[in-house]
Amino acid sequence: MIKVLVVDDSALVRKLLTEELSRYSDIEVVGGAIDPYVARDKIVRLKPDVITLDLEMPRMDGLSFLSKLMKFHPLPVVVVSSLTPSNSQNAIRALELGAVEVICKPGSSLSVPDISQSLVKAIRTAARAKVAKTQVLETVDKEVTPGYKIQLKTTHKVIAVGASTGGTIAIENLLTRMPMNIPGIVVVQHMPEYFTASFANRLNTVCKIEVREAQDGDTLNPGLALIAPGGRHMLLERSGAFYQVRIKGGPMVHHQRPSVDVLFHSVAKHAGINAMGVLLTGMGSDGADGLLAMRQNKAYTIAQDEASSVVYGMPGEAVKLGAACEILPLNEISDHIIKRLSGEEKGKE
Repeated sequence: MIKVLVVDDSALVRKLLTEELSRYSDIEVVGGAIDPYVARDKIVRLKPDVITLDLEMPRMDGLSFLSKLMKFHPLPVVVVSSLTPSNSQNAIRALELGAVEVICKPGSSLSVPDISQSLVKAIRTAARAKVAKTQVLETVDKEVTPGYKIQLKTTHKVIAVGASTGGTIAIENLLTRMPMNIPGIVVVQHMPEYFTASFANRLNTVCKIEVREAQDGDTLNPGLALIAPGGRHMLLERSGAFYQVRIKGGPMVHHQRPSVDVLFHSVAKHAGINAMGVLLTGMGSDGADGLLAMRQNKAYTIAQDEASSVVYGMPGEAVKLGAACEILPLNEISDHIIKRLSGEEKGKE
């Protein structure tokens, strides 16, 4: 049984979420809290497994509470927030501080049944997630911060990255360690519309390389990372001597759009031996088949290991399929990529 504490200043929202979650036999709402101060006392007394958290509350806002919680008493948190462009930066900040998922709050356009499936899935995922104290990186001054002085073999190379639950922190960890002459990087992170632009903008302030949300037809160049936009699939194509990305609609794959598998299969087809694939933490199996296709087309592939994953679903499925040339802790992946590109390290093919 997953014990849930609902933290929201709206009595109506607390009531609606409690009634909806109580329909599921594996979830028990053990209490509600009108603000973080009440929540703090109930966490000690009720010992919930997961907290749902609103970001806009009286006395203390949700981000401040989340920061203190993850510092002193880490718990799995699902943020239930208004899904708007103006709130997306706060949602990204919540993920950086250690929230497991961000779910749209019911409102004028979405009812509780509309979000019920996503919320229940997020709570079940959060209950299985490993949470720890987090460290948010500072902004990098790209004008004065040099790149690594490493000779990289970048001709016709491309790096494809996929992630889901826990992926925002994992991707930040990976990209902030990349030198400015790293081959072009394409990234799929399971994330709603609006959030990906804020996510890319945030990464662009802490990385030496350029990071931006992908647009249809963008050319992939060294020192550039393109983030797939929420709600759209991203594919890699070859255009003469260059790679470019295509942004398309289409059905969800593994219940996701963007899908890691869609990206990875296109990379396998168009980049082959010139590609590197990295599958990071995430719930489910999206990306496992695509990573296998990449390896079968002679790409070099890496799966994050279980110990460093918030949720080992996606990389774990890839490992089961034999899709990964290497299985590595998160903190070693970027250095491993750099060493391989510089010819210092040979791995399994």
